[in-house]
Amino acid sequence: MQALLLDLDGTIVHSDPVHAAVFVDLLAGYGQNVDAAFYYAHIHGRQNLAIFADLLPGEDAQALSDRKEAMYRDRLADVTPIAGLTRFIAQARDRGFALGLVTNAPRLNADAVLAALYMTDTFDTIVIGDECARGKPDPLPYATALANLGADARASLAVEDSPSGIRSAVAAGLCTFGMRSSLTAGALHAAGAHATIADFNDTALHSALDRLTGAAA
Repeated sequence: MQALLLDLDGTIVHSDPVHAAVFVDLLAGYGQNVDAAFYYAHIHGRQNLAIFADLLPGEDAQALSDRKEAMYRDRLADVTPIAGLTRFIAQARDRGFALGLVTNAPRLNADAVLAALYMTDTFDTIVIGDECARGKPDPLPYATALANLGADARASLAVEDSPSGIRSAVAAGLCTFGMRSSLTAGALHAAGAHATIADFNDTALHSALDRLTGAAA
């Protein structure tokens, strides 16, 4: 079995600017004046509990995480899909690929975003980092998705936008494309991405799908 495994935030939706704005607003209430650059350097792609344990060690990290994600869900109207997503997923499905979503976002967020995109039934498996023993950058979330689908990493693809997500997918043995939604090609390659793409219309991604389909034929 072949699988197409996708991250959520910054990969299938343009949501990082919204997450950054929420962190800026939330942390300001605790006397921490951070900006979007701080978000991309120190927060992007990490799990909330680790983030808040580092930034606000005297506070309840779980309560802060719940509050932050509720603030994000209130702003879902500002979240838009990455170009070419629907067509690429349809092509992968037509060629027999199983589909998986692998994210460090909470399940409530994943469910809300997919509902907003009318994609509730799109994925064959949804793996949530917080529901695994270890989240990204550990390979376990991607290994779990592959196991759930009965898929071979060598015949599958992953698309990610953060260093932690790329490290997770690569360590699980997946050919991994870095989405340039927030970071530069250089930063994505430095994390281990095999190639980078601007969006799901990028010919490099379609060529990889062609190669894997041909190899499986």
